[in-house]
Amino acid sequence: MATLEQVEKIREKTGVSFEEAKNALDTCGGDMLEAIILLEKQGKVNPPVGGGYYSSGNNGGAEKEKNTASGNSCERRGEGFGQLLKRFGRFCLNVIKKGNSNYFEASKDGKVIVSIPVTLLVIGLLFLFWIILPLLVIGLFFGYHYSFHGNELGRDSVNRVMYKASDAAEDIKRSFSSGK
Repeated sequence: MATLEQVEKIREKTGVSFEEAKNALDTCGGDMLEAIILLEKQGKVNPPVGGGYYSSGNNGGAEKEKNTASGNSCERRGEGFGQLLKRFGRFCLNVIKKGNSNYFEASKDGKVIVSIPVTLLVIGLLFLFWIILPLLVIGLFFGYHYSFHGNELGRDSVNRVMYKASDAAEDIKRSFSSGK
């Protein structure tokens, strides 16, 4: 529910009537920015000087479609559970797709021993955490090096951390060997 203070601020910023400001705020669930954008789309408020993302100019219909598709309009607040579930499903499929296009590799002496999709690694860590994680740590002490390859995870910054872990394991191994 819109408060009197919010309605007055909208009126002050936009110059619309009290009723128009209140209706816009009620439609947008009290979100002042969304209410101003809605008023702009309705042609009751002029867009900012120099334009902006939201425009009530000649191509207002195209802009409205663009804004609704990107989820930036207050109409989205009324989306149902089914739509929310579809969005979550698309998000999960996107994560799985990225996980399948990136690989976790274990190598020893410069030869790749195993290369598996990141999705498989994550599933393994979720269900067999107490087995896989110790095996990965033990592998570091036996000279295995781990790295990621692919578009999202194959960056130098990610692999630099992996190489530092290998170097740290080698340092610990050397300190135990020299301590005897």
